[in-house]
Amino acid sequence: MDLNETMKFNVNNDKEKEVREIMSNVYGALQEKGYDPISQIIGYILSGDPTYITSYNGARSMIVRIERDELLEEFVKNYIKTLD
Repeated sequence: MDLNETMKFNVNNDKEKEVREIMSNVYGALQEKGYDPISQIIGYILSGDPTYITSYNGARSMIVRIERDELLEEFVKNYIKTLD
């Protein structure tokens, strides 16, 4: 490591990784409990009501750590990437 060079810290990559991990866990918990994960997540995003997300495996407490607008931003960014 060269101590004369400035290190670059990228918060976006960390946030994107956190969102991906949380959503993977939430999706899995909803599936395991027999819910339609897409419908439940949409219900949560539109309403802001965390009861759309099961508390199973801590899914509800995980998803509320991310602002809904941040979730939407990550979803749209990832969707746009698939169009390229």
